[in-house]
Amino acid sequence: MDWISFWDGSHAIYTSERHKQVHYARIAADIARFVPHPQARVLDYGCGEALGAQALAQACGQLTLSDAAPGVRQGLKARVAGNPRIHVLSPEEVAALPEGSFDLIVANSLLQYLSPQVRDDLMATWRRLLAPGGTLLVADVIPPHVSAVRDALALLRFGGAEGFLGSAVLGLVRTVFSPYRKLRADLGLSQYSEAAMLDVLAKAGFTARRVRPNVGHNQERMAFTANRAP
Repeated sequence: MDWISFWDGSHAIYTSERHKQVHYARIAADIARFVPHPQARVLDYGCGEALGAQALAQACGQLTLSDAAPGVRQGLKARVAGNPRIHVLSPEEVAALPEGSFDLIVANSLLQYLSPQVRDDLMATWRRLLAPGGTLLVADVIPPHVSAVRDALALLRFGGAEGFLGSAVLGLVRTVFSPYRKLRADLGLSQYSEAAMLDVLAKAGFTARRVRPNVGHNQERMAFTANRAP
């Protein structure tokens, strides 16, 4: 199993329906802060189930959702059908779009699952797709010092604040015996220091900076904005 197959199948990453709903609502609200203007063309790349897409679409002119998992895309298409502002595309369809198609490109909680070669290829695609003055938002980047234990503590704090602490505790116990834990052990997650992430973005042709707060609940992880370098 690889990460795409994992996310395309049945999994228990979200400890309850409440967890899933508040997670995606938080993501959508956080991304909306970066939308530059009401007519902006936004790409959420590696968007997952994107349960907050309808809300995010209200903050921009056009929202394109893309995920590598076919089953996830099928669910997205069914959920957003009828909303003319939202389009669902495969990664291959995104790569075929013309230069300068987007004012904001979002890659949230994605880089940890990518090899360096895939990451660099995507960076080149995103740079080409950004309109002049557009912004790339790379968020939920995992620093080397943030372990699975610290991720678990962040989830418990989130659960306590959002009313799903009990299910968060039970969900973490289930995770010990889950395919996610095995995949994380077998494949690992890519981690970056702040300096390393800035270097990756610079080599891809961006001028970047770290921004706070991070997108999502885990503030031990990092977010960066990047613009095409002259």
